[in-house]
Amino acid sequence: MALHDEIEHRRTFAIISHPDAGKTTLTEKFLLYGGAIQTAGAVKSNKIRRGATSDFMEIERQRGISVSTSVMTFDYGGKLINLLDTPGHRDFAEDTYRTLTAVDSVVLVIDCVKGVEAQTERLMEVCRMRNTPVIVFINKLDLEGRDPFELLDELEEKLSIKVRPMSWPVGIGATFQGVYDLYSRSLRLFDPGKTKVESNSERIEDLSDARLDEGIGTDAAGQLRADIDLIEGVYDPLNIQAYREGRIAPVFFGSAFNNFGVKEVLNAFVDIAPSPGPRPTDHGEVAPDDPKFSGFVFKIHANLDPNHRDRIAFLRICSGRFQRNTYYHHVRLDKEMRFSTPTNFLAAQKTIVEEAWPGDVIGLFDTGNFKIGDTLTDGADFTFRGIPAFSPELFRELVNLDPMKTKQLDKGIRQLTDEGVAQLFTQQPGNKKVVGCVGELQFEVISYRLEHEYGAKCAFQQIAAHKACWMTSTDEGVLDQFIRVKAQQIVQDKDGNPVFMAPSSYMLDLERRNNPEITFHTTSEFKTAVA
Repeated sequence: MALHDEIEHRRTFAIISHPDAGKTTLTEKFLLYGGAIQTAGAVKSNKIRRGATSDFMEIERQRGISVSTSVMTFDYGGKLINLLDTPGHRDFAEDTYRTLTAVDSVVLVIDCVKGVEAQTERLMEVCRMRNTPVIVFINKLDLEGRDPFELLDELEEKLSIKVRPMSWPVGIGATFQGVYDLYSRSLRLFDPGKTKVESNSERIEDLSDARLDEGIGTDAAGQLRADIDLIEGVYDPLNIQAYREGRIAPVFFGSAFNNFGVKEVLNAFVDIAPSPGPRPTDHGEVAPDDPKFSGFVFKIHANLDPNHRDRIAFLRICSGRFQRNTYYHHVRLDKEMRFSTPTNFLAAQKTIVEEAWPGDVIGLFDTGNFKIGDTLTDGADFTFRGIPAFSPELFRELVNLDPMKTKQLDKGIRQLTDEGVAQLFTQQPGNKKVVGCVGELQFEVISYRLEHEYGAKCAFQQIAAHKACWMTSTDEGVLDQFIRVKAQQIVQDKDGNPVFMAPSSYMLDLERRNNPEITFHTTSEFKTAVA
């Protein structure tokens, strides 16, 4: 196929949600329909999963949560789908934020019992920053949840986006009988406990059809007709262009656990979701149909296979064609690199690919050359924008509990922080290591992985710090003087940049007022700001 055809053939999206909304379960049902797996991971409860395809790290299986982004590729409806299943837990939100830079659309999962939750609102803020198209799946309709119209109102109010119902539930909880698909004008009846791919639904284009009453009962049929009349009268028809511009969100209802209402979402997604789009760089936008190859690293994962101690950089292809065993330009290092084993994924399972196209996410074996945000090109010198690291919210000193394993600890903490789930700072004298995270759970995950993947035991001691701020100034003398005076609160990031560890918000505001020549940055894109 030509470049244009390859681009139109692809859909790249992420599934996002508040924890426990059913995101990973929905992911597996998508894989069922794509034929990538034959049976989903058994779900023991809302919180504990066994053998989930996209949760391949041991600690994820133990805790029943996703703590790293998984990448999965499968075919459906004549399209090649690149699906990124993101962490739901807020402590790993930064990994999700970066993942959203690598996709062209998202599916947002909402728990019908709890409605819009705090993490949902934060994720939507990131989507709105980039006008990312959003499809909403309201999950767990087999439970006693809230009124569907009430949920639609809450979506519009809290997420600041217009919605358009594309499917509608027949009852809820104990009275849940099925879903009417407004997109294809078909009715699908609920079969609780069914875990395999559901059969084709009965098509009922005219809601006055007597088959509707026969299928769900007269009372339920009457309520469905009234609901659909209200929907058609209140909500505007779906404008696909408005959806692709992030101004309206199609809404679907179902039960991912029971594999119900999922096919409607996937069918509509294939029809209306955008193909790979342009990406911003420091030299303007790069269009996907630019024949010259380019891509950026949005995630790094060490020890994807603990038996081989491998380290994988996840690369989003943005333009042109990527080919195996071809030299490409690493912009930050200004060096040419060749990749003999590029891979695509089904979670932890990898297969070697000969070529990849815009929208694809591939894994590159990495010996330490890549950092998050790095750009690969056909030779051009530009850097993709909008993939920052954020200032952490919690800080702990890393304490080595086994001096005989110092080398393993140093290697492990550097590789794990390269993945982006935490940031590493060093303070002199004494080479003290400070780890900054968004949430407490990250420290637990880091400690677990250091012990089980690197054989190094550690502890984390709390330190007095409020915010880590990168610093720049047009007057180098002023900056050097500040660093000397505030030496007790100065650390260096992994690239050797000075960072001010503000002990409190008051002290940060005070230093900003007292040092107007110095700019204190809360994201790692400060280099671009200076340039």
